[in-house]
Parts: sequence; C-alpha cells; structure tokens
Amino acid sequence: MSYLTQHWSFDPFLIFAIVLAVGHEAGLARLARRSGPGLARQRRLRSLWFYGGLAVTLIAVCSPVEYWADRYFFMHMSQHLLLMFAAPSLIVAGAPWQPLLNAVPGGAAAAARWPRPLRRAGGWLLAPWFAVVAFNVVMLAWHVPALLDLAVNNWAVQVWLLHPSYLFIGILFWLLFIPSPPLPMRMPPEGQAVALVATNVIMWLLAMAMGILTAVSWYPAYDHVPGVTLPPFADQQIGAGILWVCGDFWAIPTLIVAIRRIIMADGSLGSALDKMLGRERPASVKTTGWASRAGRGR
Repeated sequence: MSYLTQHWSFDPFLIFAIVLAVGHEAGLARLARRSGPGLARQRRLRSLWFYGGLAVTLIAVCSPVEYWADRYFFMHMSQHLLLMFAAPSLIVAGAPWQPLLNAVPGGAAAAARWPRPLRRAGGWLLAPWFAVVAFNVVMLAWHVPALLDLAVNNWAVQVWLLHPSYLFIGILFWLLFIPSPPLPMRMPPEGQAVALVATNVIMWLLAMAMGILTAVSWYPAYDHVPGVTLPPFADQQIGAGILWVCGDFWAIPTLIVAIRRIIMADGSLGSALDKMLGRERPASVKTTGWASRAGRGR
C-alpha cells in the first residue's frame, strides 16, 4: 500500500489542468445557454472523457508513477504509454475544443482574428503526416540514451520538455483516428491504416532493439545497485515488453476500426486492401467481391 500512498509530487501540469477544467466548465455553461438540452447533455457526457484524460495525465506526472519512473526503466515506459496513448486518446475523445474556445472572451470570433502566421502554424501542426512523423520521431528521440539520461537526471528537461512533448504529440496523433468535433479527421481511412501499421512496426523494432537485439543496458541513469534492486538489463527488457505488448492495446483496435471504415466506404475487403497498398483494381473486379455477392443474394 505504501507504493500507492507515498511519493506523490507536484508537477506544474496540475495548475494547467485546473485552469483547463475551469475554462472547460465555463465554456460548457455558455454553450448550454445557446443550445438545446439534448446537445448540452451530449457535451456533458463527452466531457467525462476529457476529464478522464486530464486525470490520467496527473496520475502519470504527480503520482508514484513519476517517482518510480525516475528509478526504473519499465516504469518510465509505463509512464510513456500513459502520456502518449491513454491520456491523449481520452482527451481527443472528449473533444474539449469548442467549450475551451467559448471560455475565451470573443470565442470563435477572436480565433478568426488570430494573426495569419499563427493560423498557418495551426494548420501545419494539424497536417496528417506531420503528426505521424512527429509521433515516431518523439518516441524514438527520447529513447536515445543521452537524451533519456538527460531527462531523468534533469527535472526541468523532464517537466518542460519530455512530458509535454509526449502529451502534445500524442494529442495530434490521435486526432487522426478518433472523432473530436468540431475538428475533422484529416486523414482518410486507408491513410490511417498505413500510419498505424508503420507506427506499430517502429514500436516493435524499438522494443526488439532494447529487449532482444542487445545484451546490455542502454541507460546509465537506470543503473542500480547489483543484488539489491532489479538488474538494469532485466529492467530494460521488461520496459521493452511493456512497449511491445501494451502499445498494441491502442494500435490494433484502432487499426481494426480504420479497416472497417475502408470496407464500409468501398464495399469489400479486397478494395480496402488495394486502397491501403495504393493499387487500383479493374472495374470488373471491384464489383465481384463478397459484399457484391451478398447484395445480389438479398
């Protein structure tokens, strides 16, 4: 029980989360006054996902998870998955954008008056392949031994660079796959499937490199006292296994949803696979799949 009750710490994100929650509630109240009870109730239910994402983030950076992540690599990897997968996917599902925008004086009108370079930068950040590339670059870069050791040993780097980059890039990435009104999903389903497969392969390669293709610990920051704590290489192998297995908890179901979207749009599994591979099927083939036969059978 002491593992759960001790080693809680303060992280600046706590203040940020409180500001976001207060602003979100203010925005929900303003929107409720202008819309019907059905829509207001819909937004309220969706807000639970958003608050869940904030709670997961706070657990990752303020709870004993943070304390042990500085001492064991496998806990760092667990924290990594919370900040890049669990928390961002919940925040995106919560779609807090409209309530937060309405909490600002002037709301959408004020956003329309933002300087053009700022609006252009926002469009660039929301570009589909930027999010995919940035997600993988951030994931790989922070597992370069010199950079991870720097973050573990330097509180400022960890709090102001490592954690925010995980969370922010995670949000941009999951916006590609999870409906989050009023923001559209900017990547078509076939692109989603390719991006998920590519990202999962990179995660597997990183996990294999850390757990199977090496015989030594990469990170001096996680060197422990021999015979007293978990051996560093065993610690690293457990962390690699967590990345490999737990990352699939989000990637594989999302990939299934993306493939289902392609099939619903094209009417057959064959057409879906051809789209993912960038191939064109002959017109005669496109109408002879199982979906077409099922349609004639009705």
